[in-house]
Amino acid sequence: MSISPFFLSLRNGYQAEIDDLTFDSEGQNILRQRLTERRKELGFLLQMMELSPEMVAVVLHEGFRFKVPAAMDHLLSHEAEELPEWDTLSDVVGLTPWAQELADVILKQPMGSWFMSVAAGLEYMFGKIEHRPHAQHDEDENDAEGNQDSDEFDSEEEKAARAREEAGADWMVEQGFDRKD
Repeated sequence: MSISPFFLSLRNGYQAEIDDLTFDSEGQNILRQRLTERRKELGFLLQMMELSPEMVAVVLHEGFRFKVPAAMDHLLSHEAEELPEWDTLSDVVGLTPWAQELADVILKQPMGSWFMSVAAGLEYMFGKIEHRPHAQHDEDENDAEGNQDSDEFDSEEEKAARAREEAGADWMVEQGFDRKD
């Protein structure tokens, strides 16, 4: 599988968002509760859709059903400006009823179709590598396919992810939220 630099740059940020939502300060798993709260904030979060899609995409976490993994692997090879329209993915990606309600709101936005494709790619990637160590994942890909993309973009990916995360955090502070540090 070849993952574009665009998706590589968003991968760590999306995983970090899910990790941040998963546990409270006492180590209790409260992911469902926090996702429910985040979904109620969708109207506000839509302002961040283009700047930090990985921060907004978590509202759809566990809402996608991937019917054709090979098509999703292909989606991950695209750059941001090359992503297929959301309606062309309907044969390969399904949504749970609650996620469809959110998607209906998202798709009314100018960048909604693009965002839904990004969110589907991030969630697919998260589920595919969720339980595998990062280094092991890269080694397996390189051994199986002779694919050097993950190693090649790791440092660039990390820099881009940090920059996006910092920009998103700055924006949240401007909106009156406390910085997560």
